[in-house]
Amino acid sequence: MAERTLISPAQLGRTRGKVLYWTALAVVLIGFTVVFLGPLYWMVVNGLKSTQEFTQVPPTLVPDSLHPENYSAAWRVMDLAKLLFNTLYYAFGALAFQLVLDVAAAYSLSKLRPVFGKVVLGMMLATLMIPATVLVVPQYLTVLDMPIIERNLLNTPWVIWLPSVTNAFNIFLLKRFFDSIPGEILDAAAIDGSSALRTLRSVVLPMSRPVLGVVSIFAIVGVWKDFLWPMLTLPDPALQTLNVGIYSLARGVPENHLVAALAMASAPTLIIFLIFQRNIMSGLTAGSLKG
Repeated sequence: MAERTLISPAQLGRTRGKVLYWTALAVVLIGFTVVFLGPLYWMVVNGLKSTQEFTQVPPTLVPDSLHPENYSAAWRVMDLAKLLFNTLYYAFGALAFQLVLDVAAAYSLSKLRPVFGKVVLGMMLATLMIPATVLVVPQYLTVLDMPIIERNLLNTPWVIWLPSVTNAFNIFLLKRFFDSIPGEILDAAAIDGSSALRTLRSVVLPMSRPVLGVVSIFAIVGVWKDFLWPMLTLPDPALQTLNVGIYSLARGVPENHLVAALAMASAPTLIIFLIFQRNIMSGLTAGSLKG
């Protein structure tokens, strides 16, 4: 049975069909490239302009003269080294908690099958339908006076780490991957005398490197790009994250220096994606098919 496509092989074999096909493909590719890379190019280029050229109307697509010292000045004036360290500290702390707690939750829902496990999973997935901004006030009131321990978590790393653990999407992603692991492998480990925890550590986790890589990237990028929550819960300037620090220090800083700082703040996540894009795609599709 021949595969159905938008353009039949007969039409594509004609000269007119080839011209129309490659023209449409080129237009689509160029359009998407401009839409996605245009803002990045504009941000980097504006950071290289002088203050006078930056405010020029109409703006120039290519700078008349390059000023790379804008980036070094932005790094120094806005103290990006300290903000970068704070962000990395919060991001890798959130990553550690997510890998431990989300993996445990997903494994228990997938393989241990607790009572009402499907109900718990359904309630967790239902939270994905709730806009994040709706949860800001309840979360803020919770960390302002934590139940049971009765402590204020503002201006502490816990205010970033603990809310990041409750990630229903990561738990669902991990559960789907664990579901694809054949039960015979776990049964063999149990026959050898491995406990559930030992099986998870020695058998399941080594097989789950692709999806663990995806969850790790999501955890880091989630903290890296977050703005509203750190701004509300980390009012101390010494503890602010990269995005909040740039926002709070933007007053009195030339706009071209500010754009240069934003370009440097965006660079790490772009580099991570370019390096691990193959792992991201393989991890997202892992567990989607069985057999």
